[in-house]
Amino acid sequence: MKTTMLAASIAVVLGCTLACGTALAQGGHYRNTDNKNLNDHSEGTYPVPYKKPVVAEVTSQLKSIRAYMDSATPTRIISKKTGDQITDLKTPNADAIFEPSKGDYGIQVYEMGVVHSGLLKAAEATGDKGFTAMSQRHFQFFSQTLPYFRAQEQKFRLDRANSFARFLDPHSLDDSGSMCAALIRARLAKVGPDLKPMIDTCSDWVINKQFRLEDGTMARKRPQEVSLWGDDMYMSIPLLAEMGRLTGDRKHFDDAVNNVMGMSKRLFNTQNGLYTHGWHANHPDAPRFYWARANGWAVLAMSDLLDVLPKDHPGYEPVLNQLRASIKGIAELQSGTGLWHQMLDRNDSYLETSASAMFTYVIAHAVNQGWISPTTYGSIAQAGWVGLSTRITAKGEVEGTCVGTTLASDMVYYYNRPTSVHALHGYGPMLLAGAEIIKLLNNPAFEIQHKVRTYHYVPKGVKTDYNKHQQ
Repeated sequence: MKTTMLAASIAVVLGCTLACGTALAQGGHYRNTDNKNLNDHSEGTYPVPYKKPVVAEVTSQLKSIRAYMDSATPTRIISKKTGDQITDLKTPNADAIFEPSKGDYGIQVYEMGVVHSGLLKAAEATGDKGFTAMSQRHFQFFSQTLPYFRAQEQKFRLDRANSFARFLDPHSLDDSGSMCAALIRARLAKVGPDLKPMIDTCSDWVINKQFRLEDGTMARKRPQEVSLWGDDMYMSIPLLAEMGRLTGDRKHFDDAVNNVMGMSKRLFNTQNGLYTHGWHANHPDAPRFYWARANGWAVLAMSDLLDVLPKDHPGYEPVLNQLRASIKGIAELQSGTGLWHQMLDRNDSYLETSASAMFTYVIAHAVNQGWISPTTYGSIAQAGWVGLSTRITAKGEVEGTCVGTTLASDMVYYYNRPTSVHALHGYGPMLLAGAEIIKLLNNPAFEIQHKVRTYHYVPKGVKTDYNKHQQ
């Protein structure tokens, strides 16, 4: 009894939920409880709870994140001056704003788009429609308040001070792509009201107004006059893919594939299988910095595209091959905790949560979709979740996420970006990762064998020659 209480107490300190249920050895390291003989001298200890995840535990962790997000994101209009709620939605008020969220989790920012996509995936994986209740609340709020804030803008010309500025007059891919993709997914899943006016505005920006290179690749005019950001693969490609699915117009699929190829041609290093964070047209041979989250955005974008891209599209195989090459490069750099480093090729940089969650999701999803081998990659995805589970607090906060980060030109900046539980970038990817791990654990195409103190994802019907002494 005392040992169990001690284990639970230490688990909380380490940021693991109490659902971990894993015994701890001396020095604060975990023993694998799937190994029945804990006195086995051939069995080591681990810095994370190395074991096969349990669906009920993963579901509980996802529910804690959902509950935290739900409590931290109010949907009310208040006076910026007084803080009082504004209920009159007929008379525009120049002082009216969205009530700020607890922890600065903006309800229309691109990171929240990933949260909604993660909630949709969690509802699908668990069968619990309660996961989408927050999305329904947010989207109903948007539907009710869009006319009010449009009238506010017309009367007072607040421009970027208007709480609805991103969807009244978007200025960037960050304003539009990620959240718009989530709105389309919710619309097709019949979650919340139909937000066609928001979808039309933000998709128009991405498709028709965003600055591009001559070959159609999405680009920015910062920090240099013509630059590419790896981040923008996610800020544009999933939206284009979802527009193709929504409208049936193949030109959007063509555009999405073209952007995968255009970005990859300039950002992807075929030697190490990684994306550099950025590229500058006037300085294409600049040093390359392999920031983890940029790689996360890249593989997440390709994965999302393949989910809806028709298999007879000429771009399907090139995109799939690019994703496979990226997954291989990323997988080879997983740390001994299951997480990945802030700078992927620098193991003296800190272990970062949001990118690790994206990698875990994409690898697990690729296994579940049959894009990559479960034998090769199943245990890598499992190990990723094992590490991520220690980053979820008892309150449902997600720890260890790098805050917002620009495209920089020196390593010192990337190494020293702070982490915070208020960095929204970690919450959506964590929901995605947990949901996909549940699907991985339930996947009928293979069995997860615990042999020689580790895990093997073996396709059904495949026989191995482990004997009865190799348990």
